[in-house]
Order: sequence, then C-alpha cells, then structure tokens
Amino acid sequence: MIFENNIDFARRLDAQDTLKDFRNQFYIPPVNGKESIYLCGNSLGLQPKTARQAAEQEFLDWQNLGVEGHFHGTNPWLHYHEYLEEKEARVVGAQPAEVVVMNNLTTNLHLMLVSFYQPNTERYKIITEAGAFPSDQYALESQVRFHGLYPDVAIIELTPRPGEHTLRTDDILQTIQEHGPELALVMMGGINYYTGQVFDMAAITKAGHEAGAYVGFDLAHAAGNILLHLHEWEVDFAVWCTYKYLNSGPGGVAGTFVHEKHSNNPKLPRFAGWWGHNKEERFQMRKGFKPMAGAAGWQLSNGSIFPMAIHKASLDIFAAATMPALRRKSEQLTAYLEYLINDIGVSEDNLEIITPADLAQRGCQLSLLVHQNGRSVFDKLTQAGVILDWREPNVIRVAPTPLYNTFEDVFCFAEILRESIAG
Repeated sequence: MIFENNIDFARRLDAQDTLKDFRNQFYIPPVNGKESIYLCGNSLGLQPKTARQAAEQEFLDWQNLGVEGHFHGTNPWLHYHEYLEEKEARVVGAQPAEVVVMNNLTTNLHLMLVSFYQPNTERYKIITEAGAFPSDQYALESQVRFHGLYPDVAIIELTPRPGEHTLRTDDILQTIQEHGPELALVMMGGINYYTGQVFDMAAITKAGHEAGAYVGFDLAHAAGNILLHLHEWEVDFAVWCTYKYLNSGPGGVAGTFVHEKHSNNPKLPRFAGWWGHNKEERFQMRKGFKPMAGAAGWQLSNGSIFPMAIHKASLDIFAAATMPALRRKSEQLTAYLEYLINDIGVSEDNLEIITPADLAQRGCQLSLLVHQNGRSVFDKLTQAGVILDWREPNVIRVAPTPLYNTFEDVFCFAEILRESIAG
C-alpha cells in the first residue's frame, strides 16, 4: 500500500477497518478534557467495558451464595480455570489442555524453571538475551544460585553485534550450537521489551532441542500481540501476563503453557499444590500428589476469581476479533506509523527506530531512540495528551494496539511528535 501523510488518508483507512467497532468496547482515558491518544498497551492494556460487569457477577454470587458459589454460581468457582482454556489456547497457538491461567508471570516462571532447569555436572548453562526484562534476569539468577552455581558462569547472554540494536537469528542459533553439550535451557522473551524485536521462536526451539536442551519463552509482550504457534513449534514451556495486550487489569492473573509431551511425565520435577492434584480425588485430602493431566497439573492454589473474571471478559473480545485479523491490522498500523515517523525528516543522529523494519520481526511496538533531549520530547508528548512509555536512558516505546487504536491516532501522534522535536 502507498501511504499518504494526511488526516483524510488516515480516516479512510479507519473507515475500511473491519475491526473499528472494537474500540467502542474499551474505555479511552481522558486527558485535558478529551480522549487521549493511548499508545501504551504494551505496558497496560485498556479496560474492557464488560470487565466491571464480569467481576460484579462474581460479587453477586459471593453475596448471595457464599461458599456455595464454588458449586452453584453463575460460573462455579471450582472449575473457573477451565472456562478460560479454549480461548486462552487460541491466543497462544496451543491445545486447550496445554494452557492454564494462574498466579502471576514471575511466579509461573519460577514454577516452570523448577521443572525445566535441572542442571548437572555436564549440562548447566542457560542462554538468554542480554537486557531481558529484569524479572526474567532475577528469576534465572536466583534459580542458578539455588542449584549452587554462579550466574556469571551458568548464564550466557546474547548481545547484538557492535553498532546494532537487535539480535541476529543466525547469531542466536550459533551460540546455541557452540554451547550445546553444556546447555540445559534456552529461556528468552518472545519479544524483547526494550527494542520490540520478535525472536524466531520456531528456529530457536528447534536449535535448542537439537542441542539437547529445554526451550521456554516469556511471552509478556507477545501474547495477544503476534501470532503464536506454541504447540506446533514444540516449545517446552511459556509464561505470560495478561495485563498488557490482553487487557485484563493491573497485576492481572497470568498464563502458562506446557507442551502436551510433558503433561504426564512423572519424572519431571515440579512444586505441587492441591489445586494441581487429580480433581476427582482433591477433596479426599490424602497425602501423595497425583497431578492432573496437562498444564493444570502445575496449579498450586485455587484460582483468583475476580482477576480471572476480568480476563474472561477480555478473552471473549479476542475470540470475536480473532488473532489473525488483529495481526493483519497491527502490521498495517505499525507500517503507517513507521512511514509517518520517517516522513518527519529528522536525522538518525536525533531520532532512530530501533525496532526491526521487517514486519515478521516486530509486533505492535516501535521503539524510538531519541539521541537529543529525549525526556523533553517525551514530556511534550505527554502534555499534548499522548500516553506512552519511557525507558531509560532514551527510548520512547510506541504501541498502536489494533483492538482500540486507530490510524487517526497514529497520524495525530506523528504530528505531535514532529512538533515536540521541532520545539
């Protein structure tokens, strides 16, 4: 498509958008008495208008039924995680039994590492990307130390080549091959939170398995953003939060994937809790843990009903929109955003897009490296009613989200960015 840098063109794209009505299903935060230009779904997604009603139903069942809500509520709490499986699985490309909604992301990551990081004298190394989100770094460091090893020795960090901002897939695969005999685990983000780079998870998983290692991903910035095929790629495990692109509220409940090939493996270690125990025997209160089949067998405690209710409301929207349609719009939104930013005509010595230009290597987010007066530019954008994300030392993350952002949003942002840089 040949883009045009004018508001009439942006509005024509919006008029042709088959997903345009989904915007009306979200609350857009106001700034200065009018709707903001909200481009921060990579940090916190907007509130679905159905979320309050979904949580209210559980409040009513609690009010009117008390403990009987577990069995006789509108959505009986005893089985709540099961109501989410099918639609959650569609978001990440999994079989329903391979996913479970529980806890939060870092808790789930630790639970997965208990199972999938089992170092020995020969295999003990972990490969991850340098500059991974801090919670991933801390989880890997603490797990390595828990096993009596040293992070500086056990953790191999992938860094871009000099003068580059993102990793080359060939370099990732070569590093996996080089450390193969000592490699226990490859654990990376599906998308790097800082640069917005989408990693080739299929190729990385294949290389990791050929090296004899397990492979897992943190999909915090990928779930609800890009097309995922976790089952097909044979990823061993994955974890993700639901409060970013999945619009399920601050600190919302998280998701976990465990490939079906591991679901009934009694030799795989895990931390156990009664909600992961065989549900047919759960209330017999006997010793001897018998995990449920599938990812549900990694549950520890009964579900957090109110966050799960909000997440259920959001998943209903995703099921109606479908991930393939959202991805198509996302690619067009970011392509238009990239075109508009480049059309500002600012030198790369001042403003640089560090997210890959290849659509296959990026999701909703474009990361702008502002070499001069970055914080000042960000503050001007904020004052003008644009809600974005700032990352030290000088990156502005811009994430037009297809469920609720418009092409007009993108055009108006670019115009304000132009004025903010010039001023």
